[in-house]
Amino acid sequence: MMPLAVRGARKRFGAVQALDSATLELRPGELLGLLGPNGAGKTSLIRAIAGRLRLDEGTIEIGGQPVTPGVTRPELGIVPQELAVYPNLTARENLEVFGALYGVPRADLAARVTRALEHAALTDRAAEPVKRFSGGMKRRLNIVCALLHEPRIVLLDEPTVGVDPQSRDRIYEMLADLRQQGVSLLLTTHHLEEAEARCERIVIIDHGKVVASGSLRELVAQSLGSARVAVIRASRPFEPAPALPAGAELDADGRTIRATVDAAASSLPELTRIASVHGGGIDDISMHGARLQDVFITLTGRELRE
Repeated sequence: MMPLAVRGARKRFGAVQALDSATLELRPGELLGLLGPNGAGKTSLIRAIAGRLRLDEGTIEIGGQPVTPGVTRPELGIVPQELAVYPNLTARENLEVFGALYGVPRADLAARVTRALEHAALTDRAAEPVKRFSGGMKRRLNIVCALLHEPRIVLLDEPTVGVDPQSRDRIYEMLADLRQQGVSLLLTTHHLEEAEARCERIVIIDHGKVVASGSLRELVAQSLGSARVAVIRASRPFEPAPALPAGAELDADGRTIRATVDAAASSLPELTRIASVHGGGIDDISMHGARLQDVFITLTGRELRE
């Protein structure tokens, strides 16, 4: 039995189809990345899983039982992107409040608060008001507040946004500890390199539809096949931008050509000629296998959506 199963989820807001037959499964002890451009449907899907949004069609099951909007599921923990902590309370007081709200038995609360502080590396700051904390400390506290009732599934919405590298590593250490305990994690993030390095599987959603899912290797095979990526950096920005062959695009810096190529021997000469003639020469050339960013752009396009 899957801890979480979403099948054919559909939701419309007026003229906007927020979810369009979205389907995914979260496996036991898995860290599953949910990626998509702005407005792709990630937030609507998370809200529906949390029971805060009623679907027009489709089903969501947690532990084999259907999700009912408005009904609290004790096996579910939710870590929102917006910090949900009280700035004037101390870290310990915040945990005590959230523990009470989650219905943690009074006899267990003190021990769970102590473990949560240790888990978040905040034991030595437990008596300080949260308003004095750094962004990374607040993020870590935000996470452990959602874990006091010991959920088996945790939804994490951009848990590392705006934090320093040390706090980011600590957060992922915390998530690794949860996975070792069999907890299943669904993570939304815009940090593609984090998803590539940390997530066992990845689901990409766009326009409310799941357009691809699987491991990085599977996603590359589905979207790009055996293609590789060539990156050619010209000596100066192109003015005006040159016409590029199919599969090649100019990066935002105006001087880097990025191209998906099947046969490097036949593709590279034309690309290097363009960089030499129109960009005043070549500073660097590199080739690498497709990465998550290449897959993401291929499936969702380069246009910025707000």
